[in-house]
Amino acid sequence: MTEMQHAQQDKEIRNLPEEAGNRDRTIVRTSLLGIGANVLLAAVKAVVGFFTGSIAISLDAVNNLSDAGSGIITIAGTRLAAKRPDRQHPYGHGRLEYLSAMALGAIIMSAGLTSFQESVRKILHPVRPGYTAISLAIVALCILVKVFLGRYTIGTGRSAGSEPLVNAGKDALMDAFLSASTLAAALIFLLTDISSEAWIGCLISVFIIRAGFEMIMNTVSELLGKRVDAGLVHRVQKTVEEFPEVYGVYDLNFHDYGPGRVAGSLQVEVEDTMPAWKVSDLIRRIKKTVYEDHRVLLTAVGIYAMNTGDEKAAVLRRQVTDIAMEYEHVLQVHGFYLKDNMIQFDILIDFDEKDPAALCDAIRDKIRALHPELEVRMFWDADYNFSE
Repeated sequence: MTEMQHAQQDKEIRNLPEEAGNRDRTIVRTSLLGIGANVLLAAVKAVVGFFTGSIAISLDAVNNLSDAGSGIITIAGTRLAAKRPDRQHPYGHGRLEYLSAMALGAIIMSAGLTSFQESVRKILHPVRPGYTAISLAIVALCILVKVFLGRYTIGTGRSAGSEPLVNAGKDALMDAFLSASTLAAALIFLLTDISSEAWIGCLISVFIIRAGFEMIMNTVSELLGKRVDAGLVHRVQKTVEEFPEVYGVYDLNFHDYGPGRVAGSLQVEVEDTMPAWKVSDLIRRIKKTVYEDHRVLLTAVGIYAMNTGDEKAAVLRRQVTDIAMEYEHVLQVHGFYLKDNMIQFDILIDFDEKDPAALCDAIRDKIRALHPELEVRMFWDADYNFSE
């Protein structure tokens, strides 16, 4: 590596904390905007709900207060997730953002359950609302504010890679839709003298509960180890394939440690005549390039040796691949190598295969029937992050 390349790498490394700090400041700034807007909206709706006697508008005010609380949780989660890695958490604390998203979902579900209970009570014991043109105009203005806030928060959350912000934005748009339902119920009452707001309140509550539940389940999926975005896997694979020494990229196995914090490993196929020092240099260059281009930390780059200038090995590789790919759940054959009378290779099997060991035995038996003189060493990989 040249002196200029070293200088550029040092500059990029120094800029990483600044990039993370900019992201966190963006999230906090957007969350503070949401908190302020929701507190103001809650106060306005509480006043309108009190003077009109509208349970739906009052519940809307409570929902806005829960949204403000969600913003506080988002800020707390972002701050905690930004803590530096330590001995107990060498990959950082990024998953705390997922926990804050889960807490946000729980708050939204709780608000929905409370509003559903209050709406049912109003159905059983109805109260005649007293809407005015001014109160309805205020509600309409609040809807417009919520639409703007939701779209802005979602856009900022996606650009910053913040799931809690995206969730907060979606919740704001949902609130705007439900507030519009409340406004529609008020207009129906003014035109027909039929009060349906308690029923609208039940409908609002169901939507709120569902939104909170979906947020919780999405976060649980992340914490359980959800498959990393396929697009990222494809981009990393393409980057590594562009190295002239690499003949194939396999076994991409990535793990998500929070937004923007992906670590993993992969295997590359190189000529069996490549000296060890060149292999070592290649591994370092791959790690550096993948991190600079995709912010993926490769903890390991394994090596598969490829037979060089051996026609027999090439023929056997095609035969083995054809045999294995006849089976429905085999996705890929890789890592093939012939040494004397021994062949070894890996097969990638999808999760729909119920008995991978039996599948391997069947493939091995077919190869041995065709080439009884060969020792067959076969290994199977699960479809963790398969990318063709």
